[in-house]
Amino acid sequence: MPRPTVAQLLYGSCTVVVSTLAMLLLSQTSSGPGIAVIAVAALALGLLVALTVPAPPKPSPRPAAAAPAPDPEREPVAR
Repeated sequence: MPRPTVAQLLYGSCTVVVSTLAMLLLSQTSSGPGIAVIAVAALALGLLVALTVPAPPKPSPRPAAAAPAPDPEREPVAR
């Protein structure tokens, strides 16, 4: 499994925090089970966002460089 990129971690974490605050403020819940449901929903949403952030394209492999042609002036002279 590939490691998550910095962008994926950042977007996922921000989504969890913001969605948790928004759902808690909008629902005005104060019960334990209600808070637990909101926390699980926020984590699921953060995971979904983190997985849908496009990964950077992988670099295409370069073809092997050809060996340089020998310099005729530097070739050893047989005696």
